Amino acid sequence: MEIEDIKLRALEMIERAKTKEDFETIRIQFLGRKGELTSILRTLSEKSIEEKRIIGSKANELRKELEDLLSGKLSAYENLEEHEHKIDLSKPGKKIARGHIHPLSKIEEEIKKIFISMNFSVVEGPEAESEYYNFDALNIPADHPARDMWDTFWLNKKMNVHGKDTNVLMRTHTSPVQVRYMEHHVPPFQIIVPGRTFRYEATDASHEVNFHQIEGLMIGKDITFANLKYVIETFLKQLFPGKLEFRFRPSYFPFVEPGIEVDIKLKGKWMEVMGAGMVHRNVLIAAKYNPEEVQGFAFGFGMERLAMIKYGIPDIRLFYTSDARFTKQF
Repeated sequence: MEIEDIKLRALEMIERAKTKEDFETIRIQFLGRKGELTSILRTLSEKSIEEKRIIGSKANELRKELEDLLSGKLSAYENLEEHEHKIDLSKPGKKIARGHIHPLSKIEEEIKKIFISMNFSVVEGPEAESEYYNFDALNIPADHPARDMWDTFWLNKKMNVHGKDTNVLMRTHTSPVQVRYMEHHVPPFQIIVPGRTFRYEATDASHEVNFHQIEGLMIGKDITFANLKYVIETFLKQLFPGKLEFRFRPSYFPFVEPGIEVDIKLKGKWMEVMGAGMVHRNVLIAAKYNPEEVQGFAFGFGMERLAMIKYGIPDIRLFYTSDARFTKQF
């Protein structure tokens, strides 16, 4: 039928149309005053009543279909054209926003790489710790005055350790992991223990209730203070490239004997960076080691302290503000 032929040709031309002029040409060819479909409708007066009914109905349906299709296509084209005209091709493109590594994550990875290069293994442990591992096994019994050095968050629960119930707390340092590790490993070994620690104290520019520490431990048959000094100096020289001076001062920590504090001189200023010492024999005994056969050293430092020195951060509280302006600097 002629109407079906017109429909096929019109739909094919609409599909190929690319410009407003193409759509107008199609409209004129099929729907204009002299268009093919209009011409068929004008000849209906010469047809029989039955032919008028059939042909007229199909012709009007096709007219409506083509008008709607052309209107929709033209509208979509005009919207696209309007959008394209708004694009300023001479305007510089927008800078793609990139994520930034938090300075604590950044310095932790750098510290790990340095110690791994010295054959240290990285070990982790629980943040909710037992009183036994956090204090007792580290030569800090309940009546020891050194417990006053740690303002502790106690939890209302118990933990079974070696068949006995013990109180639970949020660990005040990462040293408990050292004892846990010693209980299940035979020397020689050397490990570092990064992780969060918690202390109930007032916050200021250099103190937070939640902060990060990294403990180090080396145990073996012939480990001496000279080994401790070498490891600490090697680590700090790699973390702070350039001229660096060291100062080792006597200090007291219950789980080491002798104990020291380590200062570095950077940009003409002495700064304390860590505590260290030879592992106390009572700690070795708690881990079921014979202090006559093995010995070792331990050290610990705060990641925030080293990050503040390395990146020039004046306030420890900035690490926990979630301020994008702060993290974007790293």
